[in-house]
Amino acid sequence: MTDGPSAELGRVGIWTFAFDEQPAGLVQESASEIEELGYGALWYGEAFGRDTVAQAWLLLSATRRLAVASGIANIAFREPITTAAAARTLGEASPGRYVLGLGGHRVDDTVHKLDGFPVPTRSRAVTTMRAYLEAMDAAPAHGPIPTPAPRRLLAALGPMMLGLAAERTWGAHTYFAPVEHTARARQIMGPDAVLAVEQAVVLDHDLDRAREVATAHVAGYLASAPHQEANVRRLGFGDEDIVGGPSRRLVDAIVAYGDTEVIRRRVSQHLQAGANHVCLQVLTRARAGLPRQQWRELAPAVVPRPRPGDRPRRTT
Repeated sequence: MTDGPSAELGRVGIWTFAFDEQPAGLVQESASEIEELGYGALWYGEAFGRDTVAQAWLLLSATRRLAVASGIANIAFREPITTAAAARTLGEASPGRYVLGLGGHRVDDTVHKLDGFPVPTRSRAVTTMRAYLEAMDAAPAHGPIPTPAPRRLLAALGPMMLGLAAERTWGAHTYFAPVEHTARARQIMGPDAVLAVEQAVVLDHDLDRAREVATAHVAGYLASAPHQEANVRRLGFGDEDIVGGPSRRLVDAIVAYGDTEVIRRRVSQHLQAGANHVCLQVLTRARAGLPRQQWRELAPAVVPRPRPGDRPRRTT
């Protein structure tokens, strides 16, 4: 585990897709509570709900200390010059708190669909991302330049994208990946790059019910995200774990389920394997709504408590 960079994210954060379906006022109220619970960062996805920049603005405006991170902003949705300008604006308004996670599903000569909507590709993933970063860096700026500059992370799973993340950005944001992948990612990226790991969790004492939720989550990604299947195969999972539904072994590797102690141990395992930061995605049987009660229950178990003499985090 590396030290230093994680101070800007904290050790543990929250990851959610659930904000897209909620009214803006409730989103802001929930973000404020997450901050008060002591989580270091709030991550949100992007599909066809709110635009990633608008969502970031809602969350940053409702908080004072919390890091707000896109996980991820899809590069297929906007040109590099637009992303660069938006990141500068958010970085200027909330210095040091906005983290731009970049990614997107790009496979050569295919059309990826999100909710049935075609998102065309341009080139292979690493080639496209490198060119996107270069175009962002080359974009002219005719307004204030924030200090510090907003941090960038790449959605990364494979060795080449992890290497690019370490070479060209602050680090990597991994998703749907077990502890073994965290250890491999740290080896590939070296000791200095930030590694922010998403971890899906189900907080439920009924293990059969919890496993049902976890299995549905894993099955959904295996059916719709070929890059996720490719990654678990790289880690040694085979047809017996994937075809016909995920095996218990695969589900247990991807999702931590049970009580708060089970989840706390999984967070600790990621940190020991080399993660700087772990962001928890709480899964529930009811897809609608926000898992606010679970966020509250988890906080005492996973959020580090301030020690005597610790300096308070900088506010904006």
